[in-house]
Amino acid sequence: MAKNNVRAIRESLLTSKAELARKAGISALTIDRVEKGMDCRMDTKRKIILALGFKLTEKDKVFGNDVEGGFRKLGKGKRRRLES
Repeated sequence: MAKNNVRAIRESLLTSKAELARKAGISALTIDRVEKGMDCRMDTKRKIILALGFKLTEKDKVFGNDVEGGFRKLGKGKRRRLES
């Protein structure tokens, strides 16, 4: 599971999960899962970033760096070794 700042940012904006979900066009259950650190699709991350009022170039402020231990996470447990 990946650590992210979605909950902290959402709460700092005094926004409920339901309101963020509505703005992002996804379910509140998905917001809950993402806040718990579960993986999600890139499109879902994009929607959450924009719904929180960030630019896509500021993605690391919301989701951090998706690089762990020399491998780039590809989703669904898949990883690829980073090029040196």
